Order: sequence, then structure tokens, then C-alpha cells
Amino acid sequence: MKLQNPKRLRRVRKLKWGVAGCGRFSELFFIPTLQLLKKSLLTSVYSSDIERAKFIANKFSASSFYNDYQEFLKQDFDVLYIGSANHNHHWQVIEAAKAGKHILCEKPIAITAEQAKEMLDVCKENNVYLTVNYVHRFHPLSVKAKEIISQNMIGSIVSVSTSFNIDYEPNDNFRFDIKKSGGGAFRDLGTHMIDLLRFFGGEILDIKGFIDNVVYKSEVDDFAAAVVKFEKGGYGFLNVSFNAKNALNRIEIVGSNGSLTIENIIGGKKAPGKLTIELNGEAKKAFRKRANKLTHLVRSVQKSLLHNTQPSITGYDGLINMVIMEKLEGQCQK
Repeated sequence: MKLQNPKRLRRVRKLKWGVAGCGRFSELFFIPTLQLLKKSLLTSVYSSDIERAKFIANKFSASSFYNDYQEFLKQDFDVLYIGSANHNHHWQVIEAAKAGKHILCEKPIAITAEQAKEMLDVCKENNVYLTVNYVHRFHPLSVKAKEIISQNMIGSIVSVSTSFNIDYEPNDNFRFDIKKSGGGAFRDLGTHMIDLLRFFGGEILDIKGFIDNVVYKSEVDDFAAAVVKFEKGGYGFLNVSFNAKNALNRIEIVGSNGSLTIENIIGGKKAPGKLTIELNGEAKKAFRKRANKLTHLVRSVQKSLLHNTQPSITGYDGLINMVIMEKLEGQCQK
């Protein structure tokens, strides 16, 4: 998204951040990652629960905390991380954009594609940048694989396969409330895999597959599998679930002249990531790399905003992923 007059940041030594949504991910992952970056500073937090907001602010030395969103948005910060439940993304992004804040939103971007479109429009109208937390494409091995594909080293894409399976038994988390999440494993994990399919294989023309409850019975799905057709040729496959205790999550990219496999970067594996390269007529090569994907993403967003440019992941990416997910959900509801 190109803005005519983007909200320009003053020349500062640190990018000031606000955080809306004080759940476990914000506490255990996002804010600690933010504190690793010398050019970023957490200044204010928001939660509908004032005691939770106070706890997070004190734990991470934020200067202010609120349970009133409008008062929170009046505070002096440049960019807002929205880590709230899915059903809050829509109104929180819109109000933040109107307040002139650039935004990093959790995935999926909204409950519906219609909401996502409105969010993009309001951000554009208010000259602020919107990006989405799709971390897997930022792992150095994902970046390397993308370079190999772009250099045509593996030839034409035949297929891209992605899998993200974890064990997540139904509980009182918002992800198991259909009104707050919009769906289960497909919405929560599948949106990441669609993003990777588009990252490696290009834009998607069509999707077909299944969404189901295989093990856990709740009001949201615990399994999804799908095949997509890429605009430039070739196919993509994904499977995600909340019901697998010891799954081998991986990315496999098959080309007409070779293949790539990426292991241990999806699903919280403790082992370093591994990229295996097999090219026709050459010996197999393997590279290992341990990396914090979230650190790479936040650093990239930080760099873009300090230079007043759109982060590499756009709100449009979030919208397109919603459109693709809704298409499969519509098929499975018939």
C-alpha cells in the first residue's frame, strides 16, 4: 500500500510502541522481543482489565497503562501492536488509525474479509501503515529459500507443501469461542500456512479442501487440509490441526529442477531450523540456523517505520488471506 502523505515519524533514536492486548503472547513473546531491540521502546499498554494492564506495565516498565482505549490512544507512541482477541482487531485498528498510529496487528487480521477491507481503507485515509504478524516468512531459512526460488535454481514451482500441527485441547481461551475467534485451527494456524504458500508460490487462484473436528469436539475446528492452485502454475498443500502431539511440521518446495525442505521452524521446535537443498546434478546440501522469527519481523517493521516506508507485509496480505480462508469455509459449510 502506497500512502500519499504517510504519517511521518519525527527523527528519534527510539520507536515508541503501545501494546493493546495483554495476553500470554504479549507477555511471554512480543514485549520481551521488543525489549531486545535498541531502537524500540514500550511506553504504554492497554487491556480491558485494568489490573492486567497495570501488571504488564509494571513488569516491563511501561510509563502508562489504561483500560480506556481512547485515553490510551492519546498517549505518545508511534506504532501500536494489537495482540487482542480476533474479534477486537477490527475496531481497535480503525480507532488506532484515526488516532494516527501505525499498526502491527496479530493474525488473522479480522473476523471477516469485509472487516479487513474496511480496516485497510481507514488506514489509507488516515495515512498510517498497517502490517500483520506473519512471522514464518522472516526466518533466515525461509528468506534463503525464497532467494533460491527467485533465482530459478529449482526451476518452475510444481508444489509447495506446508504443515502446522500442535496439540491444543479445548479450554476457555478465546480461540475456542467462535464469536471471538471466527474459527479454530484453520483460522489460527491455517492463516500462517496460506501466507507461506503465497510467499513461496505466489498468488492463489483457487482453494479446495476440508475443515473438520477429528479428535476434539468443540464449536471450532481442530483440523483443516486444503490444496490451492497458484496463479503462475503449480499447486500448494496445507494441513493444520489442534490435535497432534508429536507432529513433524515442515515446508517442502518441489520444482522442476530440484527441491527444498525446511524443518523445525514451525510449531516451536527447540532444534535449529534446517534447510535441505537438492538440485539436479548436484550433491545434496543442508544448512542449519537457529533464529527468533519474531525478532526478525519486529526489527524489519522497526526499520521500515523509522524510514517512513510500508513494512514488507501489508494489510492487503491480511485481507487476501481472509478472502482465501472464507472461500474454503464457505465450501465446507455447504
